[in-house]
Amino acid sequence: MNIEERINHLRKLITYHSKRYYENDAPEISDFEYDKMFEELKVLEASHPEFYSEASPTQRVGGMALDKFEKVRHEVKMASLTDVFDFEALRAFIRKVKEEVGEDTEFSVEPKIDGLSVSLKYENGILKVGATRGDGTTGEDVSANIKTIKSIPLELNESASITVRGEVYMPHKSFERLNKEKERNGENLWANPRNAAAGSLRCLDSKETAKRGLDIFVFNFQAGEIGDDIKTHKDTIEKISSLGFKVIPLLYVGSDEEKIIEAVEKLGKDREALDYDIDGTVIKVNSLEKRKELGEGTSTPKWAVAYKFPPEQKKTKLLDIVIQVGRTGVLTPNAVLEPVRLAGTSVSRATLHNIDIIKEKDIRIGDYVIVQKAGDIIPEVVGSVKEDREGNEEPYQMPDKCPSCGGGLIYDDADDFVDDGEDFTLGALRCTNPSCPAQLERNITHFASKKAMNIEGVGGKLVKALLDNGLIHDASDLYYLDTKEIASLERMGEKSASNFAKSIEASKKMGLARVIYALGIRHIGEVASAELASKFSSIDALFEATEEEIKQIGDFGDVMARSVVEFFSKDTTKYIVERLKNAGVDTSLEIKEVSNEFEGLTFVLTGTLENMTRDEAAEMIKARGGKVSSSVSSKTSYVLAGEAAGSKLTKAQALGVKIIDKEEFLNMCK
Repeated sequence: MNIEERINHLRKLITYHSKRYYENDAPEISDFEYDKMFEELKVLEASHPEFYSEASPTQRVGGMALDKFEKVRHEVKMASLTDVFDFEALRAFIRKVKEEVGEDTEFSVEPKIDGLSVSLKYENGILKVGATRGDGTTGEDVSANIKTIKSIPLELNESASITVRGEVYMPHKSFERLNKEKERNGENLWANPRNAAAGSLRCLDSKETAKRGLDIFVFNFQAGEIGDDIKTHKDTIEKISSLGFKVIPLLYVGSDEEKIIEAVEKLGKDREALDYDIDGTVIKVNSLEKRKELGEGTSTPKWAVAYKFPPEQKKTKLLDIVIQVGRTGVLTPNAVLEPVRLAGTSVSRATLHNIDIIKEKDIRIGDYVIVQKAGDIIPEVVGSVKEDREGNEEPYQMPDKCPSCGGGLIYDDADDFVDDGEDFTLGALRCTNPSCPAQLERNITHFASKKAMNIEGVGGKLVKALLDNGLIHDASDLYYLDTKEIASLERMGEKSASNFAKSIEASKKMGLARVIYALGIRHIGEVASAELASKFSSIDALFEATEEEIKQIGDFGDVMARSVVEFFSKDTTKYIVERLKNAGVDTSLEIKEVSNEFEGLTFVLTGTLENMTRDEAAEMIKARGGKVSSSVSSKTSYVLAGEAAGSKLTKAQALGVKIIDKEEFLNMCK
């Protein structure tokens, strides 16, 4: 066997054993034997570059880091689906389709994987481009990262030129391993597997993606050569499976309405046993010809819907209630729970909001309680299970002193309420001590957070360690830390210290609006911070601003204006701002050219926008002369709604406010 033959033989062997291990969960050789073959192949390829192949399994380990992702225009639009939330709506969809294209119409039922949608383009059987969905028309080229996912074939079993669509996800075991590693390093944990998968697939360094343990289910044929005998969705799934893809399981294919409902119900009951997250089921017309007949709506196909599961709820025991002191001094009671797996993560803490809610729901220490995740992210206690009480459960009373500093407490006045999106809860107790250690820790953590100064790696654990070691005393000290001091901390090191230094340097260019928000002024959230920056243009001007000048800003009233003036009148504020400026932090507003096509229009943003942050959308609105508000009213012009939109969407529907999605918004911005 010559060198070329040996290389090709090793490639086939490694691909075969990789499939047995990662897809079939039935390995035939030991890890040692596999690693030995892989190492031999790497050495042979390095010695003989003339035999290079982009389909070689060695291409999965990741290559050079990128500065950015290139844009990719999809051959076929990657549409989203219409959501239905109850069986009545699902039955209505089935019956409407049957009325239009025949009572014998078959439907397929499959899991709706909670991950990140991608397209995979192959030419002559070789993977050429892997791209994110983006806005459905244009995505990002993440080919280098896609190739690190071992269940994605680099070369098909046939020399076909096709494009398929799939959902990249993070299995529970990979998610748990990743978060344990983050915890050891003192880093912020991923909220759920979907966020972890999205973040991992968009790493600029594909070697990092290769470590994350991502996987995929392919669920649709998009374009290309697939054969004249393919008539149904089921046919396409069977065909692309034969080409080497890991495909979505079809739970039912048929026309019986009751069996469709049964399949959906069964998946809902069984989903906890899966090693991946699903947030619903997808019901599609099986016939490809009937799909064409039904056609497409403006943004969704008329031949498919997604049935969304209600938030997953679990029963567990309430072991204790502990107080968390927020950055503005608010005391928030939190439930300590017997750990329970919920929406992809183990939950042992949940918010109880305030004492009024605890009393209203009659929640007692020792109760069995029902827990769910709001928007599948924030754990909350829904209520107690009173019929399970044994008589030894204890009603809870709020403390009369701050548990962090022993300082005095006051109740917030409901008339003084301003929803700044932070710690405020109606009827909340607040610590009056401005030097409260817990407030200081939360303030600095907020200052470094993603939406503020975005100092990566600086979470609650690192801030606590820095405070405990006397290395910082306020947020400005972060800019004067020595990397040796960072490296000396437990679970840190030279690499972490180097990353910290780079992130600190990058944060200096965040701009005035971010600085104002990072300072943590009571009642002043992201939107208000941006409006202050726009009005006053520099941090120095804010020190001179009067309440009357501030109240000239649209949504600013007496309470917000007074809070800003009081904050900038403090000596501690002057000290911190001066140190930030001396450290090179940009505290001025970059003047951008503003067009006027949105002049007089007010937008409210809600939900998650794919491939775009709400901050970016807000900037686009303001750059066109529009206004962004945090609440929906009859004066709202548009509500820009993404995935998992909540009460703001409901209110907009009730008021008859026009609701737009990201695609419509981008068209308005052209």
